[in-house]
Amino acid sequence: MKTVKYFKLFRPVALMPYARVAIFSIATLGATLSVQAQSIVVASTTSTEQSGLFSVLLPEFKKASGIDVKVVALGTGQAIDMGRRGDADVLFVHDKVAEEKVVAEGFAVKRLEVMYNDFVVVGPAADPVHAKGSDVVEALKKIAAANGQFISRGDKSGTHAAELRFWTMAELTDKQGTGYKACGCGMGPALNMASSTGAYVLTDRGTWLNFKNRGDLKVLVEGDKRLFNQYGVMLVNPAKHPHVKAADGQKFVDWVTGSAGQTAIASYKIGGEQLFFPNAAK
Repeated sequence: MKTVKYFKLFRPVALMPYARVAIFSIATLGATLSVQAQSIVVASTTSTEQSGLFSVLLPEFKKASGIDVKVVALGTGQAIDMGRRGDADVLFVHDKVAEEKVVAEGFAVKRLEVMYNDFVVVGPAADPVHAKGSDVVEALKKIAAANGQFISRGDKSGTHAAELRFWTMAELTDKQGTGYKACGCGMGPALNMASSTGAYVLTDRGTWLNFKNRGDLKVLVEGDKRLFNQYGVMLVNPAKHPHVKAADGQKFVDWVTGSAGQTAIASYKIGGEQLFFPNAAK
């Protein structure tokens, strides 16, 4: 009987083109998944975005870590809600009360302070209600008494939360006058509305310094210690949302509160003026 050499039936030559395709496809998929794994979502305030800060920070972080960052810029309240839903890996916001609450609820890990600047009230150069000065509460009283035009963010942002605190201090909650308008918008659009209508508006200084469409708006109220504006950063809790990229998110938290990130924050200036002041606890 003739012996059949079965091994010849399994020669790899005929299968090599297919094998190459399969190997290439697997390698490509692996590379794609690797790229996807090296990116995080940071839910942050409109002020950090519109001030231009992230255009400085993110390239430096990418250079140090290889991790891409997608920023979703919202009012602080909405950004924190993203964290509650697990739609972000890191929160970078500026409403300490709300930040401490989301940590207490277990939706975010330890809150760390990152940097600060201040709020200012800007308004028309003519200052028709004579709000100019260093007392934000007195300024709001004058605006309300004269039914002056005032644009509120009205969006549950950190800036909006601060504004509401100041109205409460002035004992004018829901009594801001007929000129009070809530836009439900970000800081940039609120400033645009104030510029086009000659209204007053509370803004963080960083966004103001990077804002180009000022018209005749100018800073009228500044220097009040109550205008202090602190920013915090938190990792979204992977115990609540296991899909959170905790390792890469923690790398961002560590970097932005570490010496390299703090130096990058301090270096960001417009017209020679520093926008944010690093103050991460050492």
